[in-house]
Formats: sequence, C-alpha cells, structure tokens
Amino acid sequence: MGNFGLQLYSVRDAAKADLLGTVSHVADIGYQGVQFAGFFDTPAKSLKRLMNDKQIDVAGSHTGLDALTGDKLKETVEYNQELGNRLLICPSLPEAARETRDDYKRTAQKFNEIGQVCKENGMTFAYHNHHFEFETFDGETGFDLLFGQTDPALVKVELDCYWATYAGYEPTDIIRKYGNQIVSLHIKDMKEENGKKRSIEIGTGTLDMKALLRVGDAYDVNWFVVEQEDFDGNPLESARVNIGNLNKLTL
Repeated sequence: MGNFGLQLYSVRDAAKADLLGTVSHVADIGYQGVQFAGFFDTPAKSLKRLMNDKQIDVAGSHTGLDALTGDKLKETVEYNQELGNRLLICPSLPEAARETRDDYKRTAQKFNEIGQVCKENGMTFAYHNHHFEFETFDGETGFDLLFGQTDPALVKVELDCYWATYAGYEPTDIIRKYGNQIVSLHIKDMKEENGKKRSIEIGTGTLDMKALLRVGDAYDVNWFVVEQEDFDGNPLESARVNIGNLNKLTL
C-alpha cells in the first residue's frame, strides 16, 4: 500500500497563517506526507528541518503554470530540490488552455517541455484534474486528449477521484487505463445535498474508497492524498477524521 498524505489546501487557512505549525500538526495526527499548495515565503531549509524532525515526507507540491515556465521554473526546481521534493504537480488549467482540442494539444506540448526540464533535474512532473477535463471534443475527453498527447515518461497523472466521479466517470477505470503513469490519487468522499454534490470526510459518503485503495495499490500508486474542499466544521478536525477512517479501511 502507498502512503497517506494530506494536500494542505484542505487546511489552507491554517497553513497560510502558520505553515510550520500546520505541517507539525499534520504529522502528529498520523499522516505520512504533506502535499503543498504554496510555501508562503517559508525558507526551504526551515521547512525541511521541521519535516525531518517530525519524520513526515513531501507528497509533492501543487505549482501553478506561472511558476513552471521560463526562469520561474528554474527557481521552482531549486526551491523544491532544497526541500527534498521530487514531484511537481500542475493543479489546474486556465480556461484559455482548455477550450478546444487544439488548446489541449498545445497544453500537452507545454507539459512535455516542463516534464523534460523536471526529468533533467531528477524530478517528476504531473497534472491534477478537476471535472472540466472530462468535457468531450468530438467524442474524446480533454483528459484523454491531454495525456494522449504527452509523453508518459515526462508527464504523470495525479488523478482526483472525486472530480472524475463528479464528471460521471469511474476512477478505477481511469486508474486501470493509465496504470503506472499515475503517481498519486486525490481522495475525498462525496455527498449529494439538494441536488448538489460536495466533498465530505472519507467513509461518510458514496465513493467506494476500498476499491480505490485496492486498485491504486495494484498499480503501485505512491501517494493517496486527502484533499477535502467543503466542511461543516473545523478543517483540521476533518483532516484527523480522514486519516483515522483511511487507516480503518486498510485493516
């Protein structure tokens, strides 16, 4: 079984206010890794020292396209190397990069270029989906267009299982299709209220979490990363509930 991590976007207010304290708390409640969504001007050495002390690993970093191009990509790579992170993940696409088939093809070429730079620096590059990538263009989803045009040696998949389900697709089918190209799964449960779907704590919704863990494990997925976006209470408490329920699912 891969490791369990928390995408810090789930606890973004706490992370923005006190990144080091939040990482420490996440380690204390039992996560094996944290996935970053911004570093808030925290020196890499300070963050690495804390993570070494707390024995918690880096499960990647969500990094916007603006920090993955030109001279900024070099800066991004250097910071993450100092931190000990080897996985850079583009978290989304601006609308202009995904309106047509050709947009996805151009984006794929850009991703290949980013992936090549990452590979040359001993790092891995991946893309994280939402639901819009499953819009179809002449019968083919943007998701398949994107990953069909990228080199699987250069561009990996972080599959958000919630958003794939939200779009009407079965995430285990996608895992089987892309196999070892998938380096990470984003997991959160789903609940429908008043005709609207929302994310909720793992084990309290409708997604088959055991199947996701089982199939992900069969394809040697490295990280199962909790990313919850909707809350009824304190996000830090939801993070605690999520890791507890995940651990129960693996007993």
